[in-house]
Order: sequence, then C-alpha cells, then structure tokens
Amino acid sequence: MFKFLKRLRAKKEEQQAQPGVEQTNDLRAEEQTANIAEAPIQEPKDEISSDMAMEPGRQEVHAESSLAESETAPEEIPQPRETSGKESKPTKTKVLEEVVEVELPKRSLGDGIRSLFSSDIELDDIEDILLLADFGVEASVEITESLRTAANKSGASSGAELRLLLKDILIEKLHRNDLQLNLSDGKLPYVFLIVGVNGAGKTTTIGKLSKWLREGEWEVILGAADTFRAAAVDQLATWADRSGAEIVRPERDGQDPASVAYQTVELAIKNDADIAIVDTAGRLQNKKDLMDELAKIRRAVEKQTQINEVLLVIDATTGQNAINQARAFTEVADVTGIVMTKLDGTAKGGIVYTIQQQLNLPVKLVGVGEGVNDFAFFSAEEFANGLVARKAEN
Repeated sequence: MFKFLKRLRAKKEEQQAQPGVEQTNDLRAEEQTANIAEAPIQEPKDEISSDMAMEPGRQEVHAESSLAESETAPEEIPQPRETSGKESKPTKTKVLEEVVEVELPKRSLGDGIRSLFSSDIELDDIEDILLLADFGVEASVEITESLRTAANKSGASSGAELRLLLKDILIEKLHRNDLQLNLSDGKLPYVFLIVGVNGAGKTTTIGKLSKWLREGEWEVILGAADTFRAAAVDQLATWADRSGAEIVRPERDGQDPASVAYQTVELAIKNDADIAIVDTAGRLQNKKDLMDELAKIRRAVEKQTQINEVLLVIDATTGQNAINQARAFTEVADVTGIVMTKLDGTAKGGIVYTIQQQLNLPVKLVGVGEGVNDFAFFSAEEFANGLVARKAEN
C-alpha cells in the first residue's frame, strides 16, 4: 500500500553534475590517455581532435563541452538547482523515463479511532449507538439488520462475538480498491489540489503529507494559492520549513490564485520535482465564485501537466455538517478523495462511513493528532477494529 513511483534521484544528480558530457566519451578518453585526470587544461584539445577524427558529426558538441568544463566551478560543489535552465529539457526528458518504486514510511491509525462501546453490547442497543456515532439513520438501520442476520445465522450472542461480527460487516462495507493516493503512474511531477472550508485543516494536512514525502526523499513544491488570507500563506511557509519542502508564495496579497498554482507547477517541472501540492481557498459564501476559482486553477495547472488528486479536507468533529460541506465541494470540484481530520477528537467516527457511502468517494487520509506524523492512510480493517474495541483497552 505504501509503494509508489518517484524519480530515480541518483541518475538525475549524476547527469546534472556533468552536464553535456557523455559517459561513452569519458570511457574512450580514459582508454586513450592513462593520465587524463592529471593533464593540464590544453590536453582536452587532443582528446577532441581524436574524437573528431572518429566522429566528425560531434565536433561542435565537444568544443562547447570542453569550453564549458574549463569555465565552470569546481566539480566537488555541484549545484543541481542552478543547472536546470538551458539544459533542463534534455535532462528532464531523460529523467522522466527513469522512475523507481519506493516504499515510504508506514502510517497507520493505531489508537486514533475512538471505540463505540465502553462495555458489553446488546444487539438491541446497536442501532442507537450507531446513530449517536453519526452513522446516519439509513446506515444505522442497514448495519443493525445485517448484524442481526449474521448473529442469528452463527448463533452469536455475547458481546465479544457481536463485536467480531460487526467488525466484519464494517470492513466489508468500507472496503474499496481506490483508497491509495495516485502516486504510482510515473508521470511526474504529480499534482495535488487540496480543497475544503477554512479551518478544516487543509494547511496542516499539506504539511503532514509533505513531511511524509520528504522522509522518502521526494522533492516537494508547495503552492500557497489561498492568496486572500495572509495567515494561510504564513502557516504553509512554516510547514514547508518544517518538512524541508520548497514553497511558492503569492507576490502580493490577493494575487490571482490560478497564477500561483501555475507558478507552483512551473517550478516543479523546472526543478524536476516529484510532486506539487497546491493549497486553495475555502470560501463557501458564494458557490459560483468558488466554482469559477477552482475551475480557473485547474485550467492553469492542466496547461502544463495533469492533476492527479483533488483531496477534500473535512473536519470530523463537525458531524453531519461535514456531509453538507462535502456535497457543496463535490458539486464545484472534481474531488477524487476525502481527508478526514481531527478524527481522534470525536466519538462520532461514523461520519467516515456516512461520507464514503453517500458520496461514493474514498476516504484516503485521516488526521489523528496535531503532530507532524499524526496522520494515516485510511484502512477499513484498522477503522473497524478501533470502533468495536473496548474503550478500556485503548
């Protein structure tokens, strides 16, 4: 679940450390001249003339390469970021073809899910318990009936037996094949748009996700496209500093968010980054304005590359109001997945089930604390285990 495709970074660094010099020529030169490493500057002329005799079509390339080598800074201090200008296109073409499957640090729910039960459970109490946990009326009735049928068939009657049956039912209903983040098609840079109402935890989610990717040695570019809130830009900059990512800030307050998104992706492409993550505004006062703004951001990004994920961030503590927020955003944005934040701070974990079932969207990430590592990939098994566990055992 945690294996994704990123750039083969070692290859990129090797190409940028010696731009314009082909390894085959170096090997040929070493065979011809045993002491080439200690030769004075004028020696490459002989090497060039030898190559010219062998490959006349490469005369100009060798001349320019030798001149560049004589004028560059010492090789022991390469600066890959500064060499991505004129030579970015050939390097990029070569690097894009070389991706490697990497396993990023695991993130699991652990004890981040509050149990629904504090004592032994009775079958007749299940529906009310599910309703209080924000499963919704329809889901509560459906799950209770499924549990009653399974209990009658198996003869289960004790609290422990009912817990196991309920866990299996929840896993079956929550399981999806599209829970994984789209970080595996190899078309780099990946681009994520993060949407949601202000205060839901968008910026914090971006920071945690960025830190996780940086732990896997990914090159990450963050875009502060929530340009109407200076505090949002400053907060994202703080997270960029903590995670070691680069950030594209608006040049002025109120700058067109689409232009910031464009500059973010532009920099990601120029620097051969693995992923660009763009923060967006979360104003729902005017749905049409929000729809127009998100559509403009999408067009700006898609002029340069594809968008891999549009993640909607929802605050789990808002309960059923989260459903209304989710519906509003799915009407104006092509949402591909849900991020549930503050899940550790609520006993109403059923909202995860409700959103996934009603909106037919996968919950991909969950926030379970304030720390930089306090997030996890959603797992139906871990979620169900957390809900049915005894509270005393947490």
